[in-house]
Amino acid sequence: MLDGLTAYVTGGSQGIGRHIALELADAGASVAVAARGDGIYDTAEQIGDDQALAVKTDVTDVDSITDSFERTAEEFGGIDCVVNNAGIGGPHKTVEELSLDEWEDTLRVNLTGAFLVSKHALPYLKESNQASLVNISSTAAKDPYPTRTPYSASKAGMIGFSRDLAYEWGEYDITVNTICPGAVEGERIERMIEKQADKQNLSVDEAKRKRITGKLPLDSIVDPEDIGAYVVYLASDRARNITAQDINIDSGSRQD
Repeated sequence: MLDGLTAYVTGGSQGIGRHIALELADAGASVAVAARGDGIYDTAEQIGDDQALAVKTDVTDVDSITDSFERTAEEFGGIDCVVNNAGIGGPHKTVEELSLDEWEDTLRVNLTGAFLVSKHALPYLKESNQASLVNISSTAAKDPYPTRTPYSASKAGMIGFSRDLAYEWGEYDITVNTICPGAVEGERIERMIEKQADKQNLSVDEAKRKRITGKLPLDSIVDPEDIGAYVVYLASDRARNITAQDINIDSGSRQD
């Protein structure tokens, strides 16, 4: 579906970002894997040297962003799809306990980082005949998430940012959409379930059902490959009339 296109994925060193990069590559795209961590090299190795470029990138640093875009365009001849996936979980505290630094640190990576990457991606996307921007938010943007207000606020901000940007960039025929994952299989969710099981004296399966799957119509946690597959679709020519949307991938936890 994406033969001849180049994608740039932030937060591609692990988790959802790695699966997005792998799915884009499987669909035929060349992929720049951007993140601060050394895991970008593992992701690029899984894709293959001829189809991937690992670029160390700090999404809070303009020079780092512009340098990684320049390297990507030089390596692959342009950029067609940008995926803002980089993010941090932030503190687990009430607003009363939260410091200004903790609040600002979370928004700086999760929301301001997406702004900076998008801003500096625009000159490259303008040159593409099939340009797309996909922002990875969370159902935390729509569901109550007490003690995680910086994270929730940053993810809600991502949706508003995407909707506005879709209208700003429509004249350039660039689509802008947001994906909102729910609970996704991986090490982070496993650690959370294990903590809940230990705290409530439950088996891991019991805790998983009580905390997550028992509340879902499909009774399953999302596979990260499903997120990647939807990014592929949004980057493809089949989705050229889809923009300004926020799409839940969450096994039915929300009906919005």
